[in-house]
Amino acid sequence: MRVAVSQEKCIAAGHCVLRADQVFDQRDDDGVVVLLDENPAPEQAPAVRTAAEFCPAQAIHIED
Repeated sequence: MRVAVSQEKCIAAGHCVLRADQVFDQRDDDGVVVLLDENPAPEQAPAVRTAAEFCPAQAIHIED
């Protein structure tokens, strides 16, 4: 799994961090998504997929 984020699309809702805090974080100044791990471990895949699904701005992209 490879993960990418679009900081330009991000609206700082924080759903990604709530679902996969080992993979996503938010900038302190504006809350925009920060990708911590572009190749998360297989056991993190369900949480990452859920984060992408719930992202209101569709700012998370996953390649298998």
